Amino acid sequence: MSSLDCPVFAACIILVCALRELQCNLSQFSASLKSYENSQNSSDTNLNKRTKTIYTPLELQFIEMKKKYKDAVLCVECGYKYRFFGQDAEIAARELNIYCHLDHNFMTASIPSHRLFIHVRRLVAKGHKVGVIKQMETAALKAAGENKSSLFSRKLTLDDSVDVEEVTADVPDNYLLCICENGDNLKNRKKGDIVTGIMAIQPTTGEVIFDSFRDCASRLELESRVLRLQPVEIILPSKLSDQSEKLIHSITSMRLQDDRIRIERMENLNFEYSHAFQKVTDFYTKEVPGSAGILDKPVICSLAAVIAYLKEFNLEKMLYNPSNFKQLSSETEYMTINGTTMKNLEILQNQTDMKTKGSLLWVLDHTKTSFGRRRLKKWVTQPLLKLSEINARLDAVSEILLSESSVFGQIRNLLCKLPDLERGLCSVFHKKCSTQEFFLIVSTLSRLDLEIQAFVPVIHSHVKSSLLKNALLEIPDLLSPVKQYLKILNEEAAKTGDKTQLFKDLTDFPVIRKKKEEIQDVLSKIQLHLPDIRKQIKNPSAEYVTVSGQEFLIEVKNSHKSSVPSDWVMVSSTKAVSRFHSPFIIENYRVLQQLREQLVLDCSAEWLCFLDHFSEHYHPVSKAICHLATVDCLFSLAQVAKQGDYCRPTVQDKRREIIIKNGRHPVIDVLLGEQDQYVPNTTSLSGDGERVMIITGPNMGGKSSYIKQVALITVMAQIGSFVPAEEATIGVVDGIFTRMGAADNIYKGRSTFMEELTDTAEIIRKATSRSLVILDELGRGTSTHDGIAIAYATLEHFIRDVQSLTLFVTHYPSVCELEQLYPDTVGNYHMAFLVTIYTSSECDPPTLTPNPEFITFLYQITKGVSARSYGLNVAKLADIPEEILKKAAHKSKELERIVNMKRSEQIQFFKKLFLSMIPTYVLTSANFETRQCSALNNVFFPS
Repeated sequence: MSSLDCPVFAACIILVCALRELQCNLSQFSASLKSYENSQNSSDTNLNKRTKTIYTPLELQFIEMKKKYKDAVLCVECGYKYRFFGQDAEIAARELNIYCHLDHNFMTASIPSHRLFIHVRRLVAKGHKVGVIKQMETAALKAAGENKSSLFSRKLTLDDSVDVEEVTADVPDNYLLCICENGDNLKNRKKGDIVTGIMAIQPTTGEVIFDSFRDCASRLELESRVLRLQPVEIILPSKLSDQSEKLIHSITSMRLQDDRIRIERMENLNFEYSHAFQKVTDFYTKEVPGSAGILDKPVICSLAAVIAYLKEFNLEKMLYNPSNFKQLSSETEYMTINGTTMKNLEILQNQTDMKTKGSLLWVLDHTKTSFGRRRLKKWVTQPLLKLSEINARLDAVSEILLSESSVFGQIRNLLCKLPDLERGLCSVFHKKCSTQEFFLIVSTLSRLDLEIQAFVPVIHSHVKSSLLKNALLEIPDLLSPVKQYLKILNEEAAKTGDKTQLFKDLTDFPVIRKKKEEIQDVLSKIQLHLPDIRKQIKNPSAEYVTVSGQEFLIEVKNSHKSSVPSDWVMVSSTKAVSRFHSPFIIENYRVLQQLREQLVLDCSAEWLCFLDHFSEHYHPVSKAICHLATVDCLFSLAQVAKQGDYCRPTVQDKRREIIIKNGRHPVIDVLLGEQDQYVPNTTSLSGDGERVMIITGPNMGGKSSYIKQVALITVMAQIGSFVPAEEATIGVVDGIFTRMGAADNIYKGRSTFMEELTDTAEIIRKATSRSLVILDELGRGTSTHDGIAIAYATLEHFIRDVQSLTLFVTHYPSVCELEQLYPDTVGNYHMAFLVTIYTSSECDPPTLTPNPEFITFLYQITKGVSARSYGLNVAKLADIPEEILKKAAHKSKELERIVNMKRSEQIQFFKKLFLSMIPTYVLTSANFETRQCSALNNVFFPS
């Protein structure tokens, strides 16, 4: 018997063959997997012939698109739905809570077409960059074309199906912010100092803002601008300085999970000056010849990066006109309010839950329009410095408040329920609007033009304020071109989005007219074919019917199907009837469908040309909307002044002073309402007299509320608003600088004390004699002696060198001695209170343990020093257990007794030492007691 006949040997042969086949399959699978991974991760992989057999045509198309947009989540239009592939599908499934499964070589997930905008917005809110890939061909035209057997062509587009509800809804600021750094030299870079340029664009409104500034290692200047703009997306170079990276990380980490700031990184080459300058020069010489302006180097670098980024989305058009560029910070026009001050004074949002409620903006915002609300936000963050502009706003508010004319009420009614005209106009300018949106915007502008035009005679005779009068009278002239565009449109077609019936008169649209005539010819042929059909089926009353979108169907009862010619095609049937298309209908219906789809494309092209023509009037219409926003803001400030006990402040620029009689905190005053009245306080700061207030008092006594109240009233006055006080005289303040609160900053790697000193150092650098400086409990972040020393030295610097108007809150009594050194400049104050000491009743057993005092807060600023902070009272209010309070009270008394005893012993020692050094005939002991003891006590042992 041969070896081949052995069953064991045969089994071994079979096993070896199986292993080889398995190995072959595994190698093929591995090659397929590797090819897939390379196609996912590499942009330069060439697909070989074998790879092309592995992937479907749609998958290959997706791979090519993914190479171009690696960092974007792509949703690809496939018929009636949008699909995600690969890793994009897994992201979509996780973020949108939709089903994801394996299909061929990729994981895939899908969403319906009509829900695209909602899902895209959710993905963007989660911090993802999203690309919408649309089919660029229609089925009928593709069937008639040369590429009818190939895949649908697809392209990255911007979705223009904006719902009208989105235009009428309140839209927040959606700034795209680009940041560029430029270290002047190695020494400055090591120290952390750097020149920074920013460019901020709001695509929904077309606003473009730039700024250039020198920043220190703390990056407070950059933080101020980011907090003011509140961007939703930030463009950064691939490498930033460590300090800036920490700041960006701290800001983005503080945002909510579903409202994150998205970070977009670009290659450093885009931010290099030589490359950036060439790019900006080419852009403006090609697109808008002769319009390139003069900008600082880091701003040009930011602009170049923004141009490159916006070109990906066809939004670069908003950069064409450099005259629209506005500088964010202008020390000659606006008061300096840095990011720390905006947070401490809660100007845009409260510090509890970061919402608008509880902020100064919340108190002042009674606007009726979205664009007015955005304008008011700018007013609040940029108080004016020019006296003429401040008084112009105050005059307008006064007139609205005091005028008996009904014209102001009628004008304000015009502002109610307006859509977001600013955003809508920008959408038109970028040709991203729907017909519904365009009609809504243009019809609204046309109505406003007519209604304000009717008020012109009354405005001339009754409105005195130059700011109001000029704004209102200019609006009709600026909006006059709008009416002609409204006349061209068919209202019903515009509201339904039917572009084929959009234009009333086709004289100016020959392409559309010709296409409609061709369609009519085909329809006529089909109708003329009906008598032939009736003859063939022997039914003189037969008519065309339409079922489920299928037109020109010939309906025949099933009992008469024998009369139908054999070359007719049955389309559908029921138990009673069958429906057919004749060969003539099939051919002409196909031509009709092609003509109709071509008509849609032609109408879309003409629509874009129509929008281009309208955009020639973009700037005057935009100016008119700005005037409406200004009017809305003035009405809002007038509404604030009606709240009661508000007065018009007297603003002057000749004197440095803040004099407020019975002022109140504007936010707390509203929050308390009528039930709990806010205790008013008077303030008197003058550059020629007492310009520094040192404020002491018990914890929770109202010190912080008082100093914030002074600052907010100053801000309101320079905004042009009435203020919550009986009287107020404000000398124009060039900046408000604050240092409040005790908190570390883990993201920036700073301790509580480091945060205090960083803010204080910035104030020392920036404050001038015309500034208002507020320092709240400086020095409490470190040990007692160091804290006292820093607080004392810092305040003396502001008193002697800076000479600014200063409010200094402290729990260090020794700081109050600066009043004795500078009696004409410094005043000691405290928040008044009453002390009640609990005494044991006769029934209670006697005890040696002292009881803590109970404090009644009076919230009234009063002359003098409060020597104690009464912290045990706060502990009692916080429900610290009674036994702990009693032990704390006992320990407090004990420590106080020890300190006083040591102080007394040391005073006696110095008295003896001093007497031993002075001859007896010059100064007797009695003279010393009466004339020097008090002075020594103050010098050596401050209370």
